[in-house]
Amino acid sequence: METIAWGDFERVELRVGTVLEVVPFPEARKPAYKLKIDFGPEIGERKSSAQITDIYPAEGLLGRQVVAVVNFPRKQIGPFMSECLVTGFYRQDGAVVLAVPDQPVPNGAKLG
Repeated sequence: METIAWGDFERVELRVGTVLEVVPFPEARKPAYKLKIDFGPEIGERKSSAQITDIYPAEGLLGRQVVAVVNFPRKQIGPFMSECLVTGFYRQDGAVVLAVPDQPVPNGAKLG
């Protein structure tokens, strides 16, 4: 494992947002959703492609808070432009478990 400086970590903007919209993404190479997430007034709404279909039905994601990196450059994923990276952990079977706060926090709150 590579060691990083505290300043490296501080540059990563990990923020909490609430999922506003979940749409299937059939054009993706692996099963995925297209998400619209509200990160509060400072950051606004961002879109993301997330490969979380294995254990999360679309209706269960609406209104849920997620943690995402909001300061990566935009990334073209097929016909979709992803504006943030939703974070999670891989299980042994390859499914992704979302990284989420265990209590509600304001949209846009920064992990620190």
